[in-house]
Amino acid sequence: MKTVKAYAAPSATDPLIPTTIERRDVGAKDVLIKIAYAGICHSDIHTVRGEWGPQQYPLTVGHEIVGVVEEVGSEATRHKVGDRVGVGCMVNSCRECANCQQGEEQYCLNGNVGTYGATDRDGTITQGGYSTHIVVDEDFVLTVPESIPYEAAAPLLCAGITTYSPLSHWNAGPGKKVAVVGMGGLGHMAVKIASAMGAEVTVLSQSLSKQEDGKRFGAEHYYATSDPDTFKQLTNTFDLIINTVSAKIDLDAHLGLLGLNGTMVNVGAPADALPLHVFTLFNQRRSFAGSGIGGIRETQEMLDFCAEHGIAPEIELISADAINEAYERVLSSDVRYRFVIDTATLG
Repeated sequence: MKTVKAYAAPSATDPLIPTTIERRDVGAKDVLIKIAYAGICHSDIHTVRGEWGPQQYPLTVGHEIVGVVEEVGSEATRHKVGDRVGVGCMVNSCRECANCQQGEEQYCLNGNVGTYGATDRDGTITQGGYSTHIVVDEDFVLTVPESIPYEAAAPLLCAGITTYSPLSHWNAGPGKKVAVVGMGGLGHMAVKIASAMGAEVTVLSQSLSKQEDGKRFGAEHYYATSDPDTFKQLTNTFDLIINTVSAKIDLDAHLGLLGLNGTMVNVGAPADALPLHVFTLFNQRRSFAGSGIGGIRETQEMLDFCAEHGIAPEIELISADAINEAYERVLSSDVRYRFVIDTATLG
């Protein structure tokens, strides 16, 4: 076992504090990673505050991780010492079910092993990336291309793949009109990726405060959802809508913006149920769907796509002692657009 420095939540109501956690010995197919940067995801906050269910504390979160390989197991062949690598939202799966066999480990029928707050193969609870080191099975470690700025790469492991996967699955590209609801950590990545895919991108945000950013990221149009005329003007317009908002929205109003055979995909994860009238779907044969992250193969594809197209998240780099303040700023939408922790500041 290796004792490493970390930040952890002692309970659902207390601030995160500096501490130490244990990492397992490097197994035959494991990789020991010295973490350089860890992104802060809204999911981290939901989890440590028990909003998605009870947790075992103390808990170290963080599933947007980049670092350097420090040690590899005796049978590990995919990565070598010194490689620049990443770890996303999962660190294992059953490998045997139909979904895993198709490279869709995120939908493992037996439940994938999350990077934090899940039961690992040795029976311990997984601990995430707000730490100096992590040990992960080599099959769940990604290669981070050198052309992606190191400090900005971490959010791609969640925000990047969470938006890339539905855009790819629903064939965003030339000739497609794509709307992105929300221009936060997820939304700004959806805009950049959809634009790089060749789609005509529209941002639907509560206000026009980020309009210039939207255009810079590749959006051709930008509308305020607080303006009732927006929903009248854009009725039956879009082929695909990516909803990145982790709060209640008027689903019927947004679904009404879809054209014939259009699909709205939720990637934001509000804690409360969202009401929906099915007659909204009957009109124009619309679909309402959800999408999780992506499998390991698709996540690597996303990283390579971002490298090829010069895509990286917009970040604010912080020290570990600013994590609790960053949480409050995320909740008040006071970040453009993703916080990233410099783990060297853990000591």
